[in-house]
Amino acid sequence: MGWRKRAKPREVVTQSTLDNAFDRRTFVIGTAMGGVGVLLAARMGYIAIAENEKYKLESESNRVNLSLIPPRRGWLLDRNGAPLASNRADFRVDIVPERTPDPDATVATLTRILKLDENQAADIRKRIADGPGYQPVEVASGITYDAFAAVSVRLPDLPGVVPQRGFSRFYPTGPSVGHLIGYVGTANAEEYAEQDRNPLLVTPGYKIGKDGLEKQFEQELRGIPGARRVEVTAAGRIVRELETREDTQGDPIQLTIDGPLQDYAARRIGLESGSVVVIDCLTGDILCMASMPSFDPNSFSQGIGRVEYSMLSQDERVPLRNKVLKGLYPPGSTVKPMVAMSFLREGLKPEDSVTCNGGLRVGNRVFHCWQRRGHGRVDMAKGIYQSCDVYFYHFAQQIGMDPIAAMARRVGLGQEFDLPVLSQFYGTVPDPAWKLKKYGREWQAYDTVNATIGQGYMLFNPLQLAVYAARIASGRHLEPKLIKSKTRQPFAPADFSAEHVHLVREAMKDVVNGPGTAGRARLPIDDVLLAGKTGTAQVVGLNLSNGKTGPWKYRDHGLFISFAPYDNPRYACAVVIEHGGGSGSAYPIARDVMTFLFDPAKGMEMLRGFEEQWGGTAQQRLDAKYRAFATAAGESVKPVPARDEDIFDQVEAEARLAVRQQESIADKKVDPRLDTAASSGQVSE
Repeated sequence: MGWRKRAKPREVVTQSTLDNAFDRRTFVIGTAMGGVGVLLAARMGYIAIAENEKYKLESESNRVNLSLIPPRRGWLLDRNGAPLASNRADFRVDIVPERTPDPDATVATLTRILKLDENQAADIRKRIADGPGYQPVEVASGITYDAFAAVSVRLPDLPGVVPQRGFSRFYPTGPSVGHLIGYVGTANAEEYAEQDRNPLLVTPGYKIGKDGLEKQFEQELRGIPGARRVEVTAAGRIVRELETREDTQGDPIQLTIDGPLQDYAARRIGLESGSVVVIDCLTGDILCMASMPSFDPNSFSQGIGRVEYSMLSQDERVPLRNKVLKGLYPPGSTVKPMVAMSFLREGLKPEDSVTCNGGLRVGNRVFHCWQRRGHGRVDMAKGIYQSCDVYFYHFAQQIGMDPIAAMARRVGLGQEFDLPVLSQFYGTVPDPAWKLKKYGREWQAYDTVNATIGQGYMLFNPLQLAVYAARIASGRHLEPKLIKSKTRQPFAPADFSAEHVHLVREAMKDVVNGPGTAGRARLPIDDVLLAGKTGTAQVVGLNLSNGKTGPWKYRDHGLFISFAPYDNPRYACAVVIEHGGGSGSAYPIARDVMTFLFDPAKGMEMLRGFEEQWGGTAQQRLDAKYRAFATAAGESVKPVPARDEDIFDQVEAEARLAVRQQESIADKKVDPRLDTAASSGQVSE
């Protein structure tokens, strides 16, 4: 069988071959394991050396919690250093909605612990639902330590709840400074985005300026936040506090406002709706800018509830509108001293006169004087202190409107002032060019007649009236100031004659201290004489109201400008009372405000007597009104807007609409009372 294939010899396995095979496998595996070890060592080295800082920070963040401490806001001070807006230590509780799995249950628990009422609980739920989840929602502030502790011990069962000790904004005089100072509130989504998602803005307890001077000086008042480092467990429970860096309080802002005078004027307005402005004739400092009725900025800063908002928004006297800067009114006869100065500048002699028989025919219409039986022979002085309309009707047609409009601008009417305010309405000084541009129609004689007694198209705010009074009183081109400065810049002489100023001031003295229209405005101080000018501005025609009675919104506005002492003026004042029924509602307030300036004790004595009749101070009456409204409201209360800003935007829009309506009334009627054969002059004393 030689052809059969020879079998391959079987390999002999010896100890040597086994050792060689084992060594080769060991080498391959060892090399692989060594390579892996080198890679691991390299990675560990990279992590330990190159990325040391990164993982150290991550490790530290798991162990340590870093939180911002909201800075205390700078104080807003009056001219004497007393606080108009300050901070007070308090305990507060906030909710961060995105950290709260069941907001309704959490709010229910907090309502029980903090003893909140159902209206407050409903407001909290609405703010949680309407706001962005990251934004803290205030539950309560100013709570007691016991309530604060009761919430703190329940934190494991209240995720997203943040109790903290801190500082809240406090306004000592409440509604007296509401429109002037404004208020603070939690930043909204737009503000958060505008400031590059600054984490401070979503820190529980932190609030920014929302209106008034609080918003205008936000950056100066804000301060620098502090920080707190605490060691925590994996569940977030605090083990110990490691380090704290204190916050730096914001800078204080000192205003020219006289705090006690501001509070007095606001309270003296009483049950009326209106404003008071007082200016220092030497420095231009605004001592008072009171607008009433107002709101309590403490309520807005804590997060206004739907009941209180409804109370304010439904009030026909519009307590959310700053009447000093955004209230525009026909000035009535308060413009007559200015008109007289324009007559003098154009060459009219003070002794030039006209006979007033109670009216004057202009074209085919008769414009009546407020004194229907007439004033007899009237020269310039008598025209001012008796407020004779016929005198001004007669000579205004000879002089023309352009010189009157130019003088109005010289004394500050219709002007916008350089003040740190968010906005101001500056009204209208009408003239032929203005009417042609706005309405495409020529100026007529009846336009001049209406304007010369402060009716028709003329609209001014109370601040402008106060500046006007101060410029006539001082004879200088005074500019109002709201921020107190250490240096005083002298004002240039005004662009009108000192002799003309003297003549007008003498006549204004007799308005109060002579045979004028405001004898009851005389000061109860023997050596101080008040000079002034009354004004009554009509609102509707006689077919709706006689201006003194009937529905509140149909009554005439009352105005009064003044300065004292008349022979060496130091203070100028303007008072405007909405629908007060005439100037008789305005000049008693000016009298008492001026009395307080020269004799505070006597002024306060008079005020206390009034407040006993009115039912308490402005703050007390506001609190009582809220309690009554809340009791009667029930479920009929309107929902509060999602943001406080929406409230004030709505009020601003309504104010602008009101101005357009006033201009429309003036445009449609030569004189709103001509339909009844009367004249706007009838109520211009």
